[in-house]
Amino acid sequence: MKIKTLLIANRGEIACRIARTARASGITPVGIHSQADANALHVREIGKSVCIGGGPASESYLKIDAVIAAAQSVGADAIHPGYGFLAENPDFARAVEAAGMIFMGPTPETLERFGDKASAKEAAVAASVPVISGAEGARSDPEQIAEEVRQMGLPVLLKAVGGGGGRGQRLVTDETTLVEDIEGALREAKSTFGSEGLLLERFLPEARHVEVQIAGDGKGHVVHLFERDCTLQRRHQKVIEEAPAWGLPRTLLDDIARDAVRLGETLDYRGLGTVEFLVAGDEYFFLEVNPRIQVEHPVTEAITGLDLVALHLRIAEGAGLGLVQEDLAINGHAVEARLYAEDPAMQFAPSTGTLTTLSLPSGLRIDSGVEEGDAVTPYYDPMIAKLIVHAPDRETALARLATALDHVAVEGVETNRAFLTALARNHEFERMQVHTRWIDGRLDELTQAPGLTRPDLWKATAAILFVTQSRSDTNANPWTNRDAFTGWRLGLGGDAMEAGQRVTLTDSDEVSEELRVSPVKPGARYTVYSENGEALTLSAREITPGRWRLNEGDTVHLIEARLHAGVIELGTPEGRLVFRPAAPLAFAGGDAAADRAVTSPLTGMIVEIKVSDGQSVAEGDVVAVMESMKLEISIRAAAAGIASHISVSNGDMVDRGQVIAEILPSEE
Repeated sequence: MKIKTLLIANRGEIACRIARTARASGITPVGIHSQADANALHVREIGKSVCIGGGPASESYLKIDAVIAAAQSVGADAIHPGYGFLAENPDFARAVEAAGMIFMGPTPETLERFGDKASAKEAAVAASVPVISGAEGARSDPEQIAEEVRQMGLPVLLKAVGGGGGRGQRLVTDETTLVEDIEGALREAKSTFGSEGLLLERFLPEARHVEVQIAGDGKGHVVHLFERDCTLQRRHQKVIEEAPAWGLPRTLLDDIARDAVRLGETLDYRGLGTVEFLVAGDEYFFLEVNPRIQVEHPVTEAITGLDLVALHLRIAEGAGLGLVQEDLAINGHAVEARLYAEDPAMQFAPSTGTLTTLSLPSGLRIDSGVEEGDAVTPYYDPMIAKLIVHAPDRETALARLATALDHVAVEGVETNRAFLTALARNHEFERMQVHTRWIDGRLDELTQAPGLTRPDLWKATAAILFVTQSRSDTNANPWTNRDAFTGWRLGLGGDAMEAGQRVTLTDSDEVSEELRVSPVKPGARYTVYSENGEALTLSAREITPGRWRLNEGDTVHLIEARLHAGVIELGTPEGRLVFRPAAPLAFAGGDAAADRAVTSPLTGMIVEIKVSDGQSVAEGDVVAVMESMKLEISIRAAAAGIASHISVSNGDMVDRGQVIAEILPSEE
């Protein structure tokens, strides 16, 4: 059956990715969205989307009836569930087929078999695939579990039978906490997965995580698309994935792949799936099956040259695989890093907010479900993007990934960018001397942000841009005084630092510093003084739009600069850096409080007047918001009182130093 219209029952980057291949295959993609996702990128990119409920996933993306109704309303022939949400739900698969549509995934029976870890382990045993030793079947009686754990000997891993993606696992290492660990694991299994059943397995302390991508036509023909290594994990959650698995014997990997294929063949596997294993020394053990497309599928696509979504569509249409095992070969090495909106300083808690800045590097594959200006909400997985690098060898791939991560800039939320960069450059990881719990033992080391080689240079550059780019017409610069740029309209005397324009810059680590940009001599030379009195003299010229040439003595630096949304973004040899500048009056106080005239700190346009004549204001209240050099700048009251003599309106252009309002003393 030829699919004409495909409903994508997902969101974010995977929905965008499926839609692109569907459209390229001549299939019309249609999306779904929650009320919270009404303006999301996947809605904009797919072009047609149906709202199915409220923001929480339980009110939208997990509602089977709402998804089926949406598919029927657009005349969909098939539904692709992506990953997560309903992708592994056998009831959903049955509902799709009962409604006369194609479910892009395994049969409901296969989903049931692999959705329960106990039955999945039984299937592996039946297919003669090695499994980790432990108690047979699932257990839910705390006393029985405690007794069997004691018989097995510690450490023991407790795994919820309904768990997946690294969730629902608890390691027992101390008998004094055994009862507490068991009760906690049972509660978590019940609340998260709806079942109290636990598997008891021997714990492998220093194993690697290797998974095999399989594809089956549903009629017994199954192939593997080689393996991926997902050993770098934080609390069982994958962080960086790569293909193929480097540093392991190919004979061992071929054995693992053959077992994965055999398991698929015994169940007439249909569609895409991943069979996961733990590798310890020269032994390997079945872990679980993910019967869906994986987050990390792009690295497999990179080394095989296949489009896995296109292959999935072909299988769903009944056209078979169209390939045999001998057709497949490994080309080079690929690595993927997951960029998340999360705060490493807060135990990687999700970070929500609006992406005021989102700059991602060029020259590599990036799968993303958000753009600059989009919001990261508390409802869903906080992934920003996946960065995928393909190179001839692993060393080159890791080096390119590290460089790419250097040139990621995100503002508005916290991210794990520095953490990923530290991993990409870690010597133990480069030598693959890691295991699945390796990160957890080195979090402090890996989350310490590396310092810049030249922070003084980049801060000085940002300060220069701030005070000089208020208008493209340099003759309109209010600091120009014939041949010299003084900071004062009268005379050139006095201390150079005091005569300079004051700028406060805050970097991505929330560290603020006040700098002063001194007089400018002919040739666009600037001297920037830091808080400790050190000076740096530069000349700065824009050679093409957005690209600047900096001269520091005999040294030339070429950088990119973007000024927008309240930040200055620099593309430097040390990576992409972001600074939030504050105009001189933004931190007014002390002596400035006596000055009740509210003046414009730069030349620009008034975006919004925030007060009206006669309104009471407190010191520090925003009087007006202006836009200058693509930045929005809040102009604040330097003293408390009554707003008066407001002389500008929204949309007016003002010069630096122009009085826009007065703050009169309050009558008490």
